[in-house]
Amino acid sequence: MVATAVVEATDLRRTFTDASQTIEALRGVSLGVAKGEFVALVGSSGSGKSTLLHILGGIDRPTSGSIVIDGRDLARMRERELTAFRSARIGFVFQYFNLIGSLTVFENVALPFIVAERNTKEDRDRVADMIELFGLRGRESRSPVTLSAGEQQRIAIARAFLTEPAIVIADEPTGSLDPATGIETLQLLWESCDNFKQTVVLATHDPQAAAFADRVLFIKDGVIADEYAPGRREDHRDAGPVLDRLRRLTF
Repeated sequence: MVATAVVEATDLRRTFTDASQTIEALRGVSLGVAKGEFVALVGSSGSGKSTLLHILGGIDRPTSGSIVIDGRDLARMRERELTAFRSARIGFVFQYFNLIGSLTVFENVALPFIVAERNTKEDRDRVADMIELFGLRGRESRSPVTLSAGEQQRIAIARAFLTEPAIVIADEPTGSLDPATGIETLQLLWESCDNFKQTVVLATHDPQAAAFADRVLFIKDGVIADEYAPGRREDHRDAGPVLDRLRRLTF
């Protein structure tokens, strides 16, 4: 496993069964993610990457195996305990933003605090800091539906980082964005790792998005089939090595 790991997954297996068949979505996945590391999970539809991401985020539970986040074993938690832990220690950025149109930008960013019934001056200052950090100052009182897609994704990222979570889960965060705005979003995620030691795990099918990661795990048929570890770097334009490995796994 990775030294000073924030995420430790051991022999994760996930089986789905219906009346006609049993599907092994994950078939013994083990991995570690260090504090401040940016890891990308890359694979085609049906590869198991989304299932793995959901287990890492505490949205789904493995059929067997263990998943430890920030020293806590998610598989041993009861549902209420898991929900509270997920709210406090795991941030989420989704493809379709998951913002609430009836709330203001400030309230959407503050949502984890609102749910936890937190409203101290320190909490409000933290929300204001996130709004400033992600370039949303002046938009606090507006509805997110009046803003651009890129601005809406920045709201979602600010919300994900609000509680200083152990890990941020990003599920195809550029899927609803134009290429230029998508690169801007990925740069924000990368800078959060580089400047604030925020741990990010990204699921994507896009080699260019994966090129921002310190380490890329290629998922195929429910296992980690390959790994590419270019490390931390400022230039993310070269997606060639990711694309080459993805092609070898696909064909």
